[in-house]
Amino acid sequence: MRPNLIKARHAAGQPMINAWLSIPSAYAAELVASQGFDCVTVDLQHGMIGFDAAVTMLQAISATAAAPLVRCSSAHGPEIMKLLDAGAYGVICPQVDTPAQAALLVAACRYPPTGNRSFGPARGLLYGGADYFDGANQQIVALAMIESQQALHNLDAILDTPGLDGVYVGPNDLALSLGGRPGAEPSARTADAIALILAGARARGQIAGIFCGGAEGAIQRLAQGFGLVTPGNDAQVLAAGCRDRVAAVRGAAQGTNTGKHSGY
Repeated sequence: MRPNLIKARHAAGQPMINAWLSIPSAYAAELVASQGFDCVTVDLQHGMIGFDAAVTMLQAISATAAAPLVRCSSAHGPEIMKLLDAGAYGVICPQVDTPAQAALLVAACRYPPTGNRSFGPARGLLYGGADYFDGANQQIVALAMIESQQALHNLDAILDTPGLDGVYVGPNDLALSLGGRPGAEPSARTADAIALILAGARARGQIAGIFCGGAEGAIQRLAQGFGLVTPGNDAQVLAAGCRDRVAAVRGAAQGTNTGKHSGY
């Protein structure tokens, strides 16, 4: 089976940069995935993406060296299994608040006897190889999102879920749950919670991932010890790039036109 780059880099202690896709476009997915990211996540929770679009995006990512990931909408086994059958090599599951939910995630990612994943890896065979079944339980990555006070309360039990590969911090929902605001500078309480999650994952040798607002935040999180960072999503990058170009051209145009019509 095709090795999972995420597992290989984690085992080697190498940091990973993850792209995040919210726009339903195979062309955009291929374009982003071709820029050197280690992995690319197709977001079916908050992204404007349904299953049909996700399949074409996974196909586009598969044409590059990046590992194809998905964020499912919930710990719903049939959805997770279908996305894995479509060729995802890892699942980031939102709102995992209890060890029972973490166990559901892991079970959906593993074939029996380890889990309860149903067999039918249509695109999985095409991307992973003819021996997909023999290696899938070892290669597919299951990451639980920790983003609530309840999850913090159950953190050790969640992290100790057999077969869980690691966690992914959702800082905005975590801040909301702790009484803060999304997008704001983390409060001391939120910062302490993030540090606690990171320490717990690292102590168990697990992957510790986090969503960041941009490159600077991602650099800081890597320095903090996170192994997988996401420096924003495609919509943010597109909007910022367009905004910067409009500002630059408009500023130049205004400078060029200064004083041209002073006689009118």
